[in-house]
Amino acid sequence: MIVVENNLIHESSPYLLQHANNPVDWYGWNEIALKKARDENKPIFLSVGYSSCHWCHVMAHESFENEDVAQFMNENFVNIKVDREERPDIDDIYQKVCQIATGQGGWPLSVFLTPDQKPFYVGTYFPVLDSYGRPGFGSICRQLSQAWKEKPKDIESAADKFINTLHKTETIQTPTKLERVILDEAALNLFQLGDATYGGFGSAPKFPNAANVSFLFRYSKLSGLSKFNDFALKTLNKMAKGGIFDQIGGGFSRYSTDAKWLVPHFEKMLYDNALIPVNYAEAYQITKDPFYLDILQKTLDFVLREMTSPEGGFYSAYDADSEGVEGKFYVWKKSEIKEILGSDADLFCLYYDVTDGGNWEGNNILCNNLNASTVAFNFGISETEVHKILKSCAEKLLKVRSSRIPPGLDDKILVSWNSLMITAFAKGYRVTNDSKYLNAAKNCISFIEKNLLNDDKLLRTYKNGSAKINGYLEDYSYFVNALLDVFEIEPDSKYLTLSLKLGNYLVNHFWDAKNNSFFMTSDIHEELIIRPKSNYDLSLPSGNSVSAFVMLRLYHLSQEQTFLGIAIKIMESQAQMAAENPFGFGYLLNTISMYIQKPIEITIINTENSEICSSLFSNYLPNSIMVSIHNSAQLKSLSEYPFFTGKHFEDKTSVFVCKDFTCSLPLYTLDEINSHL
Repeated sequence: MIVVENNLIHESSPYLLQHANNPVDWYGWNEIALKKARDENKPIFLSVGYSSCHWCHVMAHESFENEDVAQFMNENFVNIKVDREERPDIDDIYQKVCQIATGQGGWPLSVFLTPDQKPFYVGTYFPVLDSYGRPGFGSICRQLSQAWKEKPKDIESAADKFINTLHKTETIQTPTKLERVILDEAALNLFQLGDATYGGFGSAPKFPNAANVSFLFRYSKLSGLSKFNDFALKTLNKMAKGGIFDQIGGGFSRYSTDAKWLVPHFEKMLYDNALIPVNYAEAYQITKDPFYLDILQKTLDFVLREMTSPEGGFYSAYDADSEGVEGKFYVWKKSEIKEILGSDADLFCLYYDVTDGGNWEGNNILCNNLNASTVAFNFGISETEVHKILKSCAEKLLKVRSSRIPPGLDDKILVSWNSLMITAFAKGYRVTNDSKYLNAAKNCISFIEKNLLNDDKLLRTYKNGSAKINGYLEDYSYFVNALLDVFEIEPDSKYLTLSLKLGNYLVNHFWDAKNNSFFMTSDIHEELIIRPKSNYDLSLPSGNSVSAFVMLRLYHLSQEQTFLGIAIKIMESQAQMAAENPFGFGYLLNTISMYIQKPIEITIINTENSEICSSLFSNYLPNSIMVSIHNSAQLKSLSEYPFFTGKHFEDKTSVFVCKDFTCSLPLYTLDEINSHL
């Protein structure tokens, strides 16, 4: 076969470049492709995916590398490839169409459009031939091409129905009063979805759902009912001991294919390894159990080791496959482990459930169902010695594993996902006091400021020294949140100034005053068939949920009423949906919880008393805004902001605790501080 290059060769996305040598004459989503469809009156075939998507690879191999299929596609369609991580707006619109048509979505997303971008047929993965109860992709292309030429009115009618339904999905319900009962109803509904045996929500496949775990922690503290706390901890325990957690390398896979958290879908996404560590930081604050601290550190260290660019940004994802086989990089034969570990192999294999037959397709996914005390008893040694041996073994296996052919790396850098990672490192620093985590957070902020921020406008994605695509709601809201997280630890006024600037940009360019929510795209963004909105907290928190949270934080720091008003409108517009369907609104529920209980404003003046600082940082205070002032110059630079009014620097550590616009006098001892908390 003669290797040819299509138009994707000019793209920067690793996913699009994977298809640059397909015989399909692919285009990126751009005016050249859209104009070609209009000028030639050809339907568009739109394929949306991402670099670490297993079934995207399968469909590409079966259909897009097939010369006959490609020839028909080229003759009858304008073919467009989109990386859903670069263009979440396009993905969001047509995923909603897929859910309308089929009841579910997913990737690869396969959509047939009119030249004016209206969908008329949609699905996800199609085998090249009729099989698995699905129509074959080749026959679909032939049937739709024929219908386009012979039955244009049928095509137009189908497209109009989709568009009408799509517009209805963007409407917001009647505002609901923000009261405690919203949280009560949501917590009970969410708890009923829980798996009492293995933790998590629902059955297989099972996703981490970090925001929902956080909500259960918050609700347990609010209600005093320990069962919510216990369930959240059970979930984190089962995840950390299962195959979804990389036992020797750290980091979490995207989801578990089974209910027990044993067999992951092996791709590692940056956003999971940003969101999940925050849960473990919270679990450590609640329990003081070092087990949770260990999982947190292993995950953050994995990101530092394997997903950090030399410039300070964080890469997007690792593929599930290596050498064309899913999970090959991560699994082990028992014989291989025995050869590497020698006399320590039996202890390691007992602890990590390694057997001759394996626990997955003849191989072993490392998981842990035994306590170290049981293993210590079995081998007649101390628990300390067990942990020492396990640590040594893990290091040896990791060294061997690093010489294997690794999964593909998607090395584009996204502002939104990087911002989640900044937050994770800030939270990690709070509970570990390890400066490498704070430095990683600050370095990433500097990277974004240098490469992806132009005055008050953010760009979405960066690769090979070049940034492109206007920032989305999630890019702005996540980044403002990250800036505030670092500001609370290291209160350089530039972080707060930039947060307020970007917060105002959100209000001016993304706000929909008619429906009391933010659009996903700004008013200077490319015009699509609708201007989409992001309202559901699923694998990623929605842009609206995070925006409500940052507006609330910005209000308490600046007392600008606009921010408070917008936060309330977002929460009120979605509160009833959140109560009835809490699974899809975990982050918003955390924001509503903070609003209803009112944030506790804590200012630490002079951080020289490490006992006081450590106690506050390791305390579970989910509804706090806690700023640590290190020197008098910092306090002076912040004097214009109401949060810091009337506070003076002293030569010893003092703490102010404020709530409901009432502040304590300076507090100097832990007893005084704790009594106010």
